[in-house]
Amino acid sequence: MMANPLAPEEIRENIALIRDRLEKAARSAGREPGEVRLMAVTKTVPPELVNVAAEEGIRLFGENRAQELLEKADSYRFGPDQIHFIGTLQTNKVRQIIDRVCCIQSVNSIHLAREIQKRAAAAGKAMDVLVEVNIGEESSKTGADQKQILEILEEVSGFSNLRVKGLMCIPPPGQNPLKTERYFDQMYKMFIDIKHKKIDNISMETLSMGMSGDYELAVKHGANLVRIGTGIFGKRK
Repeated sequence: MMANPLAPEEIRENIALIRDRLEKAARSAGREPGEVRLMAVTKTVPPELVNVAAEEGIRLFGENRAQELLEKADSYRFGPDQIHFIGTLQTNKVRQIIDRVCCIQSVNSIHLAREIQKRAAAAGKAMDVLVEVNIGEESSKTGADQKQILEILEEVSGFSNLRVKGLMCIPPPGQNPLKTERYFDQMYKMFIDIKHKKIDNISMETLSMGMSGDYELAVKHGANLVRIGTGIFGKRK
């Protein structure tokens, strides 16, 4: 299912609009706009259009699928140091992407964390990760249960080739804004609570939440990385 191709100029206009809205959302929340990083999500988007976003100064790109990343990465005009893996990651795919990304945002279990540790050690590198939280407690979502988060963090704090840098979530879609805000607020409180615990090798630097339909609400509630796909590249067919 490929994206509806937009003209490069439309992509540039979309990026300018989102940046303007991000700045206004940050200032409205009493924050500096520079606190919030903008990630372009590239699922189904052809590399030549992803490169347009890079030309416009986007410095973070989110990949959802291992196979798609492998097919497209060599055509990108940027390297692994600007790519995060944000989709559901099977343990048997970790080896394929370990040298293709600088952060894995979708760590949802100790089992997956152990595999990332193993593959990162074999590659002689340390991998930044975010722990994905199933904030809406949806059976269809792959994030970790909120009650498991501390257990995961305490286990992986001893991993020498894995560095937890924060949390990520995808709230249930189709909620009214007040409910979505409650989810974001829960995430922010969890983020701050974990930061205050000062667990070894766990640094709460990144709170990744907010997508095309709700990123302004996410910024209001403390997100410092928002993941925008449709808003930049248009809807998928």
